[in-house]
Amino acid sequence: MSQALLNIGVKAARRAGNIIVRGLQNLDNLQIEQKGQNDFASQIDRNAERAIIGVVREAYPDHAVLGEESGADGDGDVQWIIDPLDGTTNFLHGFPQFAVSIAVEVKKRGVAGVVYDPMRQELFTAVKGEGAQLDGKRIRVTQRRGLPGSLLATGFPYRSFDEWADRYWDMLRAVSERAAGIRRPGSAALDMAYIAAGRVDGFWEIGLSPWDTAAGEILVREAGGLISDLHGGEEWRDRKHIVAGGPKVFRELLKVLRPLARQVTSVG
Repeated sequence: MSQALLNIGVKAARRAGNIIVRGLQNLDNLQIEQKGQNDFASQIDRNAERAIIGVVREAYPDHAVLGEESGADGDGDVQWIIDPLDGTTNFLHGFPQFAVSIAVEVKKRGVAGVVYDPMRQELFTAVKGEGAQLDGKRIRVTQRRGLPGSLLATGFPYRSFDEWADRYWDMLRAVSERAAGIRRPGSAALDMAYIAAGRVDGFWEIGLSPWDTAAGEILVREAGGLISDLHGGEEWRDRKHIVAGGPKVFRELLKVLRPLARQVTSVG
């Protein structure tokens, strides 16, 4: 069943990706809504989400859906968690780093995930117990032995920047002293997909929602990586902060971040 769910997820992601790519040709005329501080949505986000839900509902009319733009709909053991355009700010500026993120959970356990980059046409997929793939080829996290020499990804806590900026700068400074480089591309879904593919060694971010990370969680785990909140626990969705990476980089990154995260509980 998980493979069948993934197939529908891939179909939905590609359909949304086509909408996003066409939308790039008309950026100046898009209707843009500001949902919160530095948090935007466009008609492309909404159109892409409707397309995804349409594909899902056609195949599985009884499944529950949690979408970034439309919220929760339905109730049941199977839920689709959808971010139709992760990296909206990048998209609105024509900066080609954004993705479609779709995950499927059964009884709140991830069983399939898709992250699709429509600009590069790269398709990251994972099925629980069957590994992670990029365009049909198996991928694995890096086996780097620690932070020295590592390339990391992160994201600024822009939704609550005033509240968390000082704490985040402390983290950024501490990690920068140990890693070879840090990148802030602007799409958490792609950051986690890149961990799974071995393109970056580790990742952390504050202020994420379930749709930002649900597909990435499955990809990272199935590619052999580890995930926790900044305290080393399993409550990253409730606390809205996350650390992920290859096993040794993850442990060393968490060791650096955890003392600086003691006052970080959750981010609204």
